[in-house]
Order: sequence, then C-alpha cells, then structure tokens
Amino acid sequence: MQIRDLPFSDPGDPDVRSGFRLLLWLGRKQLGGQFKALAWGVLQLASIASFPVVAGLAVTAVVHRSGSDLALAGAAMAVVTLGVTVGDTMLHRVAVSNWITAAARIQQLLALRTAALGATLTRRVAAGEVVAVSTGDIERIGWCVEAVSRFSAALLTTLGVCVALVVYEPQLGLLVCAGMLTLALTVLPLLPRATRRADAQRERTGRATELAADTVAGLRVLRGIGGEDLFLTRYRRASQQVRHAAVRTARMWSFIEALQVALPGLLLVAVVWHGTRLALDGRIAVGELVMVYGAVSFLLLPLQLFGEFAMSYSFSRPSAARAARVLGLRRPDENSDRAAPGPPETRGTSSEGDHGEGPFPGARERDGLYDPVTRLHAPAGLLTAVVCGDPDAAGRLAERLGGHPTSAADAPGEAASVNATGESGDVPGERSGSTGEGEDTPSRSRDAPSESDDTLSGRDDAPSGSRDTLSEGGGEERQTPASVLLDGVPLDGMPLEQARAAVLVQDKDPVLLSGTLAGLLDVPSSGKVATARALEAAQCGDVLGALVQGSPDAEGDPMRARITERGRSLSGGQRQRLALARSLITDPRVLILDEPTSAVDSHTEARIARELAKLRYGRTTVVFSSSPLLLDRADRVVFIHGAKAAATGTHWELLHSDGAYRSVVTREPQGAAPVWANPRAKSAQTEGVESA
Repeated sequence: MQIRDLPFSDPGDPDVRSGFRLLLWLGRKQLGGQFKALAWGVLQLASIASFPVVAGLAVTAVVHRSGSDLALAGAAMAVVTLGVTVGDTMLHRVAVSNWITAAARIQQLLALRTAALGATLTRRVAAGEVVAVSTGDIERIGWCVEAVSRFSAALLTTLGVCVALVVYEPQLGLLVCAGMLTLALTVLPLLPRATRRADAQRERTGRATELAADTVAGLRVLRGIGGEDLFLTRYRRASQQVRHAAVRTARMWSFIEALQVALPGLLLVAVVWHGTRLALDGRIAVGELVMVYGAVSFLLLPLQLFGEFAMSYSFSRPSAARAARVLGLRRPDENSDRAAPGPPETRGTSSEGDHGEGPFPGARERDGLYDPVTRLHAPAGLLTAVVCGDPDAAGRLAERLGGHPTSAADAPGEAASVNATGESGDVPGERSGSTGEGEDTPSRSRDAPSESDDTLSGRDDAPSGSRDTLSEGGGEERQTPASVLLDGVPLDGMPLEQARAAVLVQDKDPVLLSGTLAGLLDVPSSGKVATARALEAAQCGDVLGALVQGSPDAEGDPMRARITERGRSLSGGQRQRLALARSLITDPRVLILDEPTSAVDSHTEARIARELAKLRYGRTTVVFSSSPLLLDRADRVVFIHGAKAAATGTHWELLHSDGAYRSVVTREPQGAAPVWANPRAKSAQTEGVESA
C-alpha cells in the first residue's frame, strides 16, 4: 500500500475487542510494509554492526603492514557505508509510509463509524473523546505500528551480534549478553508506571481545560453573582494538580533516560576493562579488541530502538483502547438478527382514515413515514406537525424518524424502548421518537389508555413489532425499538447512504460550518429548489444584509460573505433560518424539522410557516413544534402522549376536542375553557398574523 493510494477502498473490519487486538489487526493489515521495513532495517543495522569488523581488519592490516589487506578493508568500508546509506534512506521511507497508512486507516474507520452512528455517537461518547482519538491518538497508534518493524530489525541484529561475540570470544560475548539482559530487566518494568503517570497528567490537564472553558463561557454570569474568586481558586487548585502530575511524569521519564545512558556505559566500561586484560595477556589481538569494543558500542543503538518501541507501545495502548471503544460502537439496529417489521397494517392500525383526507386523497397508511412503536404516521406528500410536551423527547423522536434509533446504551438508566417517559408539565415525553401514527381516526382524548407500560412489561397484548429484547448482565432484558418504515420499507433495511439521502433531519440546534455563505449552501440537492427561493422561504433577507455588512471583502455579494465558526457572529434566529434554507435547498424526499422557528419572532415565524407549506407542497414534511403559527399551516397534526400517537387531526380540531393538546399548545391549565371556542376568533387571529 502506497501513500498515493489512500484512502482505502475498503479499510476493513477492525478487531475492537481490546486496544491490543486493534494494534495486532493493524499490523496484520500491512504485513507487506512491515516486512519491507524489517528488511531495510536489518540491512541498515547489519551494515552499522559491520563497521567494527572492518575497523578491526584495518587495524590488523596496519599492524601487519599489509597494503593489500588495508585496501581490502577500505573497499569493505565503502560497501558498508553504501549499505548504511541505502538502508537508512529506504527504512525511513517505508517506516513513514507504515505510520501514515496505519493512522489513515484508523481515521477512515473513525469517519465511517461517525457517519454510520450520526447523532447516536455524541450520546454514547463525548465529542471531545472522538476529537482526541482522531487527532493525537491516531498518531500514537501509527507510531507503534511503525516501530514494530524497526524493533524487530534491532532484535534480530542484536541477537546476531551477541551470537557472533559468543562464538568469537566467549568470555566477552557472555559478558555482553548478561549486561543486555540486565538492562532490559531494569528498564522495562518502569515503563508501565511512567505510562500511568502520563495518563494521570493528561486527565488532570483535561479537567483544568474544561474548568477554564466553563469559566470563560460563564464569565458574565460569574461577575453578576460575584463568583470570579471562587472559580479562580478552583482553577488555581486544578493547575497545581497538573503541575505536580507533570513533575512526577518528567521525573520518571528522566530516570528511565538516565538508566538507558548509565547502564550501557557501565557495560562498555566492563567490556573494555576485561578485553584490555585479555589483550595484555596475549589472548586476543589489538584488532580483535577494537572489534569487540565497536560491537558493544553498536549495541547501544538497538537499545535505543528497544526503548523507543516500549515507549511507543506504552503511549499507544491507551490510545488504541480509546479508538477501539469508539470503533466498537454500533447503532441499535446493526448486527441484529431480527426480522424486518411487516407493513404497518399488521400492527393493529387502520388506513381508512387516510382515504380522501388532505390534498392527496387515496394516500394509504404505508405511504410516507410510519413508526410501529409510537404509531406515528406522516403520510406521503403532506405537511405533518408533531406536538410533544417534552422538547427532549421530540428531539429523540426526530432522530428516530431520520433513521437514528436510540437504545439503552445511548442513555443509561432509560429503557431502550421509546416508551420510557419523562414528564414535562402534564405531558410525558418519549425515549426516542419515531415516524408514523397509524390511523387518521377521529381524535381521541388524552385520557385514552396508554400502551407504554405494555411494552415495558412485555405483555402479550402489546403491539407486535414494537420491541426486541436484548438480554444483559444480571438477567435484565432491554428492548430495541422496531424500525421506522418509509413507504413500507424499514429504514434499517436500507443501505445507510440511501436512507440518509431519503430522510433529512434538522435538529433544534443546527451547526453552521465556517466559510462563505456559498460554501454553506453548496449541499447535495435535487436541483429543484433554487438557492434564492430557499433563502426567501426561510426569510433570510435581513440575515444576508447582516452578513454583507460584517464582511467587507464580500463586495456586496452575500454569497461571498464569511460565516464564523458555528455561526457565532449570528443570532440564534439567524442561524436557524440559514440552516432551514440549507435544508430546503437539499429538497429531500422526507424533511424532518425539529423546532425550526423557536428562536424567531412571531411575525417572521408566520411568514416562514406560509412559505414552508408552499415550497414543500407535495413533499413529505414533518415539523416538531408546539407553535400555533406552524400548527395552523400543517395538513395534519399528531399529538404524542404516553409515547404513543394519542390524537390526530387538524390544529383547530384538536384544540376543540383534546384538552391535553390544548394545554400544551396554549400553555393553559388542562380543563380551562378553550380560548378558540369561537371560530371567528380563529379567523381574526389568522388574518392579523398574515397581514403582519
């Protein structure tokens, strides 16, 4: 594998059972490069080890006054020099290739896993850990994989030199072997302790950084309550802990470095002392003493490589463990042997209510989005508004509709089924949202019996297909929700790329990447919605003006205006509108919007609602909101209560017939007289908003 061939067409299926197994898997994936590095490393080190032999031959030739032997030694020196040059050059080339290849493979796997997990990733692991793995950790992993071949070359060369010394001069050879073994047994046990100290230092540094970031972000609030001194004291204490940890780490590594210098030096002194006595006794010649001295001096180089490999493994082991932990994350629907859910009609729902309803009569229940767990149904071609009492539950439901199912692993302590509830006011939220409410029957009261407990308790009369149980430690059974259906086809069964292209989810806090506005809006799209039309529908006129005013280099062209990181220079409403325009340009088959107008004023919200209904006419659109201005423009409204679709109808029908819905939308106590009991009030209010 050459660097020019990156990225990999298939990076492979990593072994993520542990960090060590991940390192082994990486080594096996590039055996060719490892063997090349091993061969060039042996050539380089063997050539270096040959210098003492050639030098000894030259000394012997001078002692014997032999010109031919001296010329032969000079020719051998030239060959050895050439071998060192070629071996060192090619070893460096191949070693760097191995390093980059291993790091690139891990980074590509991380990118693929991040794309597969989507929004599930940040619920399973901190975003900072993902960034750490994809930056510093992959370098350490690549370093370890690359160091294996050089370590192997050093080991083979060292064994060869030791064997040659033992054969050539047994006493000196055995002395050298004993010294090398003593050095290894002295230094290697210290490396794990040094690694633990380095890990503790990094952990404390991370805590101090988080504390500093939180302090800076909340500085205005701290000044208001007089809390600067308190946080300053906390940061001073954290920084001192970092300093102490750094000193302890440096002390250990400096001790190891000192041993790597002192012990080989003592070994060299011992060999020279003993060899000199042998030479004085006439047992070896001066040239032979030079050879032995040179061989022992050479052994200091492999010792450095041994220490480097031990250090690289010590540093890469926790990095590989973190990478394995991230790469081992799976979507709840992955590696599942369960059968794909059947059509929604088999889930106890009825399609009769959809016939003849809305601007597209004859739409059946299996058309559009359907969730067999919550029985939420968003018919194809209609604008469906979903009302949830809990904003967090609405966000999870939106993610589920987009093919990002949640599981118990995503939120510890909650059941994996979407029927785990959390209350907000009178309306419990749900664990993870879904698509599709099964029937368009007349609106049901909120007092209708909830079936959420059925799913948790595993009753036989619970809706089939709404759960799959997964056995965990201690006999506890957790449930994985059934797949959302798109036109009767499970999203889990579609190729991930196809599912992502079909359904687009815009969450309540969209991210705007830094760059120009043209770059922000340059997204994959159907080409049917022009940029200008999407910006107009999202009411971005004042946003464009603000961008031009803040970007002198744009020369009056809003498309060339710069957007700062995450759109920090824009208000929350401006960011929402630009994100909405970006989603409208994409023009997906199904568009899911989670509170797209929560940060805009009511007049702008009314215009956005009107233009959104026009632009998305004939396309499946799901909007999560409790704003009457958006609900009034929806073709149908679904009220989620008790993790189920409790009522369906138009906004005004539900206001009159469902007290719980009215309580959520109007913020009135449940049981109070309806504010919109008079139809004329509705007409007057609607006309007033539209005229505004």
